[in-house]
Amino acid sequence: MRIATWNVNSITARLPRLLAWLESSGTDVLCLQEAKVAEEQFPFAELRELGYEAAVHATGRWNGVAVLSRVGIENVVKGLPGDPGYEGAQEPRAISATCGPVRVWSVYVPNGREVEHPHYAYKLQWFEALRAAVAGDAAGSRPFAVMGDYNVAPTDDDVYDRAAFEGATHVTPAERAALAALRETGLSDVVPRPLKYEHPFTYWDYRQLCFPKNRGMRIDLVYGNAPFAQAVKDAYVDREERKGKGASDHAPVVVDLDV
Repeated sequence: MRIATWNVNSITARLPRLLAWLESSGTDVLCLQEAKVAEEQFPFAELRELGYEAAVHATGRWNGVAVLSRVGIENVVKGLPGDPGYEGAQEPRAISATCGPVRVWSVYVPNGREVEHPHYAYKLQWFEALRAAVAGDAAGSRPFAVMGDYNVAPTDDDVYDRAAFEGATHVTPAERAALAALRETGLSDVVPRPLKYEHPFTYWDYRQLCFPKNRGMRIDLVYGNAPFAQAVKDAYVDREERKGKGASDHAPVVVDLDV
């Protein structure tokens, strides 16, 4: 079974590439982030032609998450139980579903913006709600993973230059502590192998030639429970999909399971 996670940074802008990638990669389940469309505008018909069902939680603004599956979708939960919300509103940042033998969450963790910004406090609160929400599934006997854009680099090795992020979000001790607390529910970091260079970065800014210079970050993560981790046969970053015109600024992270 092949599953993946990908922040597509607008499914409308990325649809031709997404459809071509699904067809060529043989992916069974895809956790998708930053759909940036309302649910009624989601390309259900195009995906159905390729054999994929879709569970979607999106409102058409800057967020939106989905799970695409060609092995069935059941027990869909939209939203994050205990979501603290931001400025009085809950955002579509989490969706979970059972796809064949595996249960997955697709998550788009708040960015945090700046350390002193209210969005940073919201990010840490959101992480705590996520930890509480997934604890039951994480401790279960079924393969289970929380996959998506976490907007946190777990270690200094997961950014191209730690000094470049001094005082910024994505690398602070509090954010990394939130990741550690999430792992303590029974999850482990399924670290993919890079297809090029030493580190498996998953995101490169569009600006300042960051991709050609490999100034990246590993912020798209797969956190799986013990049955999931034990079933992993391979994991890699499909860096090729970050290349060329019309690419997302994130690359897919692909995991092959023996289940």
